[in-house]
Formats: sequence, structure tokens, C-alpha cells
Amino acid sequence: MPIRPRHLEPGATLGIIAPASAPPKPKNVDLAIAALEKLKFKIKLAKNVHKRLGFLAGSDRERAADVMQMFTDRKVDGIICVRGGYGTARLLPLLDYAAIKRNAKIFVGYSDITSLHCAFLVKSDLISFHGPMLNSDFTHDDLPAFTTQSFLRTLMRPEPYGDIAAGYDGKTKTLRGGVANGQLIGGNISILCASLGTPWQPPFRGRILFLEDLDEVPYRFDRMLTQLLNAGLLQQVAGIAIGINKNCFDPNAKTAKEYRQTMEDVFRDRLLPLKIPVVMDLPFGHIPHNATLPVGAHVTLDATNGRLIIVGPAVT
Repeated sequence: MPIRPRHLEPGATLGIIAPASAPPKPKNVDLAIAALEKLKFKIKLAKNVHKRLGFLAGSDRERAADVMQMFTDRKVDGIICVRGGYGTARLLPLLDYAAIKRNAKIFVGYSDITSLHCAFLVKSDLISFHGPMLNSDFTHDDLPAFTTQSFLRTLMRPEPYGDIAAGYDGKTKTLRGGVANGQLIGGNISILCASLGTPWQPPFRGRILFLEDLDEVPYRFDRMLTQLLNAGLLQQVAGIAIGINKNCFDPNAKTAKEYRQTMEDVFRDRLLPLKIPVVMDLPFGHIPHNATLPVGAHVTLDATNGRLIIVGPAVT
């Protein structure tokens, strides 16, 4: 079993890093800090968190140094990312995974941060958390209570979370029923595909794979699923949980002269032949209702009832 980091307590210190892109507005960091302080957390900013270098939040070495600083700082209880964007994969060769394993702690982010979730699971044997970030979530006054409660309950209680959609009033959709159990892997599908063939590619066999993305038209999502199929990886997983893929539609579909597929068409075409449980429209992704998911924890996918259930504790 992978390492479970220690849970957060009221008054815990969260380290803030920007391992990918900088926020569009620097003041967003301050807004998010205020939101986290309202949740009774203390905040420690990484040295380079306000830096900018083109489309990156500082140089690769600066951003990698911030990651390592926060993991090795004994006064920091957990780490949360400012945003995704681009650039996290550039850090992977620069990190000390043995030191991260020795200093295991909560690490939270999503989107481009998927690179680090994969790397921490493979190289440090550490559970990390696909969940809300500063710029995209905690800066918003209307952040749903569902997202905040999922974040706090997952990170502060050393017990199985249960159904990730508990308290969510949206509807999931079963593409193929059935129940499967396994270790949870995945994240942003674009970044997951970029990990293939690298030392940080996660194992797929027997796992429950969760996927989401943003602003991808259906044929591009088809291309990424096809890449995973051609690599023989989707054939290895026990089940697939699909989040809400924001803005993943073809804006020209109604006026196009040729037939265009929807995202559901793509999922049915590419995934149903696998004959494994598949459910879509679960509450995670680039959306306000973004559940915190422990990457590497043991889960049950009950696709018949449209549920992804965390059955093993993710923190100690």
C-alpha cells in the first residue's frame, strides 16, 4: 500500500507553491490566502511563488526548489498549488523523490499538477490529492460548499470518505454497469497521455482510472483515448470514472456538413468494447463542484449506481 500522509488539523500550516503557470492576476494569491485563513489554516508562501518567466511561474529550478522546500520544511503540514496551466512535467527530473518519501505530507492540485500526482505515486509511493487550488477555486466567493466540505473532510479525517458525490445534487450517467475495486489513478487525460513512456508513467493494471479535461473538442478526446488504447493501457484497468469535462464540445457541430460526435458518443465508442464498468459526469474536474480525490487510495467504482467510493483511508 502507498504511504498515507498525516491528516491536517485546525490551525495546520499549508505551504503554497506555483509549480506550473503563474496566476493571471497576482492578487488572486492574496484572495485565496484569505479564504484558506477563514478555514482556520495558517499559510506559508514558497520563496518563488510570485515569480513569472514567460508562461511559467519562474524557472524550472526555482519551482522545483519550492516543491522540495515545502516537503522538507517540518513546519509545513500540507502543500497546495496556486494553479495548473503548464510546466509541471519540466520539474520531474529535478525532484528528490527519496526526500519526498521521507517527508510525506498532503499535496493538493489538479489539471497540469497531474504530472506530480503520477510522479509521487510511482517514485515516492505517496498518496496525493487531486483537488481544488488557489486561483481556480479558493479565489471565488461562490465556491460551492460541496467542494470545501470534500476538501476538508478528505484531508482532516483519517477515515474512508465514502461516496465522493455525497452532498452533490447533480446526476451521473452509467455507460456500462458493474462494480470494480482497485487503486485510484488518473487525473487530466492530456497530462496522463504525456506521461506515457516516461519513468513517471503510473501502472494501469487492475486500477480504477479517473479522467477529466478542459476545452477539448470530442475528436481530440478520442485521440487521447485512442493513444491509451494503442498503448494497451485501457485494456488493463478495472473500471473508468469520468468527471465533468468543461467546454469539451464541438462549437461547429450544428452547422458542420459532416457528422460530428458528442463526448458521450466518443466514450461509448472507445470505452464500451472494454467491457468494464464506466460512469461519467462525476463531480470532479475544471468545475466549481470539484471533489478531492486521493490518488493512490483504494476505491470501489459502482458504475451501476453511478458512484465512486473511497473505501480506504487516505490520511493517517
